[in-house]
Amino acid sequence: MDFARYRPHVIATLSLGLPLVGGHLARMAIGISDTVMVGWYGVDALAALVLATSFLFILMMLGAGFGIGVLGLLAAAHARDDRTEIRRATRMALWLSTIHAGLIMPLFWFSKPVLLALGQQEIVAQLSQDYLRIAGWGAGLTLWAMVLNSYLASMERTQVVLWITLAGLPLNIVLNYALIFGHFGAPELGVRGAAIASVTTQGLTLAAIVAYALWLPQTRPIALMKRFWRPDWPAFRAILRLGLPVGLTLVAEIGMFVGSNIMMGWFGTVALAAHGIALQIASITFMFQLGISNAATIRAGQAQGRGDGAMMRDAAKVVIWIATGFGVLTSLLFIALPGPLVSLYLDPANPDSAAILSLATVLMFWAALFQLADALQVQALGLLRGVQDTRVPMWLAGISYWAIGLPAGYLLAFPLGMGPAGLWAGLLIGLCVAAVLMLRRFYAGLARGDWTRARAAG
Repeated sequence: MDFARYRPHVIATLSLGLPLVGGHLARMAIGISDTVMVGWYGVDALAALVLATSFLFILMMLGAGFGIGVLGLLAAAHARDDRTEIRRATRMALWLSTIHAGLIMPLFWFSKPVLLALGQQEIVAQLSQDYLRIAGWGAGLTLWAMVLNSYLASMERTQVVLWITLAGLPLNIVLNYALIFGHFGAPELGVRGAAIASVTTQGLTLAAIVAYALWLPQTRPIALMKRFWRPDWPAFRAILRLGLPVGLTLVAEIGMFVGSNIMMGWFGTVALAAHGIALQIASITFMFQLGISNAATIRAGQAQGRGDGAMMRDAAKVVIWIATGFGVLTSLLFIALPGPLVSLYLDPANPDSAAILSLATVLMFWAALFQLADALQVQALGLLRGVQDTRVPMWLAGISYWAIGLPAGYLLAFPLGMGPAGLWAGLLIGLCVAAVLMLRRFYAGLARGDWTRARAAG
């Protein structure tokens, strides 16, 4: 093996990916801090926050496709030094993010009837609506931040965004402490206080990212905000075609796990708690894979912009090596130490803790198997997004998760009697199918030379 050949790709992937991993973990930590602090405030408030943030997350992820999908296009444009394309694509991604945020706001404002129709309790539905009417204003801020993150990441400027995101964590905690509980002379607002803290943190974080993106000498010639209000309908349509399938792909995967949550609830609260803990632990390690996938998108986009098939092949190989290596390590960790990991989430005084620990330990075995399948499918998606191939992967994701993964989970868990483990086995099958189909599509296109020829977005 020629290590000298691959060493530059390893360095480039890790230098791009690790700050992105840190950013994902920081955003996750902000969400965890909200959950913990609202949990201290009250049970009804916690239930409302969990319900509201799930509602908000699904709707927002549909619009996140514009910020995520544009990353490969921007990386390719930077490789060609095409400033006009960079400006047009970024502006229209910001436009579409704004439009999406406006379209979903009424759903947040009138969320209580929707939640009641879904069988939620009156008090929880009301508190959820109170939260969403404030937190919904942060959706547009977050979507703008995603677009600008891609804009900066495509220029390999990821570290400053990481530090800005990390700075938001203590700010969010302090604001939560003041506004949820009524400290420092602030009013006691409960879940509304958590929403105000989130929107404030999102707004200040976005302001810092905008300031950096406009100040950076490398970006000044692009003139991103010059005549920002002028529409560019060809670019608008191109980004819509590119980003909407990405958003639908995200919703398809999220929907599979939401469906698994619902079905796991049919086994009772102990099973649902064990399921939630195992998923939370797996989600933490997934942040590494997600950051490397973002780096894969940039590297594939750069190779496409240069028309360099050899670079794309080598970069893809390195991405898959890194992802697989980390997946093997986390799999071994989950198999060797399931009890200690799960115990971090449990109160020994809780009479249900022993039952939750027992079941969650079993589910951690399936979480270990998840690591490789999830790693490969998200890296394949990252590579395909890098070459602006998003529509066919959307259909592949829908088939893998909804036509195969969820039905397989239901069949194994209920008719075939495997119980909660069967549900996880079905999800694993869905992820494996997605990984195989996505990798096959990427490498087939690479072999044909599709990804290094000029092609339309989407």
